[in-house]
Amino acid sequence: MVYNPSPHAPTLDKTFHALADSTRREMLRRLTVNTQTVGELAEPFQMSLAAASKHIRVLEDAGLVQRTIQGRTHTCRLATGPLADATAWLRFYEQFWSDRLDALEQALLADPIDTTNPTNESKSDK
Repeated sequence: MVYNPSPHAPTLDKTFHALADSTRREMLRRLTVNTQTVGELAEPFQMSLAAASKHIRVLEDAGLVQRTIQGRTHTCRLATGPLADATAWLRFYEQFWSDRLDALEQALLADPIDTTNPTNESKSDK
């Protein structure tokens, strides 16, 4: 169980901050289909372009979105690097808890409770 990046990495903090908002998560989901303009990202939320830009700036700051500007058109695309780091962090703890639960299961199987004993003492306690 090895997790290389520092658990206090600023990029990880920014990633989880960006993912904490449901609007930003939906914007990211929509970017998995194709690139979109700021207006297209704002449309389903019935929000102003300024409000959408604020959400997109948070996503950009976290490295989750890359924006290109051609004239007045701002196009956004998904950047997956920070998501891979967040996934690695989550998998580390998923493995940690899986190992702990496996150990608990083994301990419970190794020391069955005697159901005929009203005090529910295990056989090894006698």
